Amino acid sequence: MISPPRLKHVEQVAELLVQWALDLGIPDSERNRWLRAAWLHDALRDAPPEELEHWAPSATGPMKLRHGPAAAARAKAEGETDRGVLDAVRYHSIGLAEWDMVGRMLYCADYLEPGRSFDNEARAELADRLPRDVSGVLREVARARVLHVVRSGWPLPEPTVRFWNTLFPYPATDSP
Repeated sequence: MISPPRLKHVEQVAELLVQWALDLGIPDSERNRWLRAAWLHDALRDAPPEELEHWAPSATGPMKLRHGPAAAARAKAEGETDRGVLDAVRYHSIGLAEWDMVGRMLYCADYLEPGRSFDNEARAELADRLPRDVSGVLREVARARVLHVVRSGWPLPEPTVRFWNTLFPYPATDSP
């Protein structure tokens, strides 16, 4: 069961994704993928550890990061077949180098939705800028999220490191 505050968060993520899809002129079929990911991403965020373990027995890391893999596994069991949607849900908290647009947009919307209670002005500016600078905003969101993990003292999950490295590759250098 999803709690009322969590439902409000999911609704705001979905609303943000709809607005970006309209601003970007995204076809309905792609917008629908974004919305499926939005409605699924935190479906098990408030689930007890036993349910998370049931759906994602091989998930590692802190319990608060297991809801993504668990929600993706449950969605697949219930008939979701779109790998992009499933990967978006599974990795929405940590990032994935192989994501298509649905994963990247969910990652941003989950962080930038207006109901969160930190850095409101900066996050609102990024949310507003996203349709004009998807890649730049994605990099700024990743930077903020990775910095939070580093400051917390937690290890960076391997998918996060690979995601980071796709966003911030080594600069090309000229050979002598």
